Amino acid sequence: MPTYEFPFNERIRTLLRLEDLFSKVLLNIESKQAANHHNAIISFFQILDLIDRSDLKSDLVQELDRQKAILTHLSDNPSIDLSVLEPILDNINAVSTELKNAPNKPGQPLRENEWLMTIKQRAVIPGGLCEFDLPSYHYWLEQSAEQRQHDLKAWMANIVPIYDALKIILNIIRGSGKKTPITANRGAYQQMLGSAKPAQMLSIQVDDDLTCYPEISANKYAINIRFISMSLSKKPQPSEIDVPFNLTLGNL
Repeated sequence: MPTYEFPFNERIRTLLRLEDLFSKVLLNIESKQAANHHNAIISFFQILDLIDRSDLKSDLVQELDRQKAILTHLSDNPSIDLSVLEPILDNINAVSTELKNAPNKPGQPLRENEWLMTIKQRAVIPGGLCEFDLPSYHYWLEQSAEQRQHDLKAWMANIVPIYDALKIILNIIRGSGKKTPITANRGAYQQMLGSAKPAQMLSIQVDDDLTCYPEISANKYAINIRFISMSLSKKPQPSEIDVPFNLTLGNL
């Protein structure tokens, strides 16, 4: 069942983009093929660009501390299972400490690596990483898979605390909402939102056998969803059928 997530603000949008890029890097690192390690490098550079554009570290630390305070308060509730709560708190404490001990600008040692930055500058040029442009990069790609994996994991270690932190926050958001079955009449659905704790992200699940996908416009005040008939060759057209789907609203 396909799942479509939509962020309501720029902070959550950045976390979802980073999560997607980290997952691609980690998946490609596990391969032993040079082409996969090249793909890992490209996604890796995109991560550096994203974390360089915002005060991401302090935002993540503040949110982890806030969640830690909330969960610590819950530990006094006799109806809470401490065997479940305590490992979650331990994980948040460990990740928060790791992130606080990281350089003020995540990934800074990588930006000071002249060889990596030379590759990064060439990577934005179509075909700019051919062997005749960067023979040193071609030399690296010809090293053993184990050596390339070792290098990639060493570079990733500089920014893994960011990934560990955003995973916790996104998991909290995803687990905070209740799944609600809804039908989009003739492919369209609207909902006004009003809550003391505004939603920050929505998730839509659609059955596999429905040949349509949702186009979403949403913020903390309202949701607008329009299902579009899937076509790989024609101009997209709004679906005219009733579309059942599951909607989940999540927040922190």
